[in-house]
Amino acid sequence: MPKRTYKPNRRKKAKTHGFRKRNASVHGKNVIKRRIKKGRKRII
Repeated sequence: MPKRTYKPNRRKKAKTHGFRKRNASVHGKNVIKRRIKKGRKRII
């Protein structure tokens, strides 16, 4: 039986895909802007 590929970890998720991480780079800021413009309920 193969190992599971997704092992949930809230801290790691936030550190990798969180708002502050997104906001740290130009491309990440663009992602946030795009999602706000699109009207996403959850920006991240």
